Amino acid sequence: MNKKLLKLVLVLSIVFSGMFAYSAFASDKGNNHSSDRKVEKKFDSRLDKILKQGYIRVGTTGDYKPFTYFNPETQQYEGYDIEAAKLLANELGVEVKFIKTSWPKLMEDLLADKFDIAMGGITRRMNRQVQAQFSDGYIPFGKSPLIRAEDKDKFTSLQAIDQSDVKIGVNPGGTNEEFVRKNIKNAEIIVFNNNLEIPEKVSSGEVDVMITDSIEAIYYAKNNETLYAALTDNPWDKSQFGYLMQHGDAKFTNTVNFWMEEMELKGEFSKLREEWIY
Repeated sequence: MNKKLLKLVLVLSIVFSGMFAYSAFASDKGNNHSSDRKVEKKFDSRLDKILKQGYIRVGTTGDYKPFTYFNPETQQYEGYDIEAAKLLANELGVEVKFIKTSWPKLMEDLLADKFDIAMGGITRRMNRQVQAQFSDGYIPFGKSPLIRAEDKDKFTSLQAIDQSDVKIGVNPGGTNEEFVRKNIKNAEIIVFNNNLEIPEKVSSGEVDVMITDSIEAIYYAKNNETLYAALTDNPWDKSQFGYLMQHGDAKFTNTVNFWMEEMELKGEFSKLREEWIY
């Protein structure tokens, strides 16, 4: 092979090598873009889905006055957080769909994507936060005993309540049961699946005490003169309520927190507290 022909072969080899490399790079770059698009689509915020479908799914137990209660006569949910959920939906420009859940299955149902957010007097707890994402807190409270008014001079402390002749009513799966199991060693603990039954059980004498969130104790005492909300000025195990969402969606969580701040600033939450709590 003469020198001119050899030089031509080398030049063509370099040109074709460069074209092949560029083609491979462009193809790989295109694939990367395609992959990026798939990742972005996979991790779209729940908020975008809510806005697109035109409704937000709110999980609620319906058994915890004054925050969430399913009224069998009207077949509708009512309460502080039910109205709050409607405010949230209105601010987003969508409808609200309430999904029935229970305290034992609250976290399971949330993680199974049965609803977008859980609302209804949910106590902010670390064990819940580890599994899901809480909003900012609202309405501070603590655990207090709901008792009969005639016993207000008898049950003046946790020690006075934790006696072998005392019966305590509790609902399963929530922080009320958690507190009772942890702190009550002598009194008899009676479990009622329906939280709404327990205040009446106290009033009738079937049980002596319901240890619950101070807000709920105040609510029932206000609406039943035979009941008394004890130790609400200095309740045990102080905490706050919050709204519960799945982890990993900062856009949705930040939007909920923004909405809460705006509603507080504009006095909407004050109106709800006056109507349902105080």
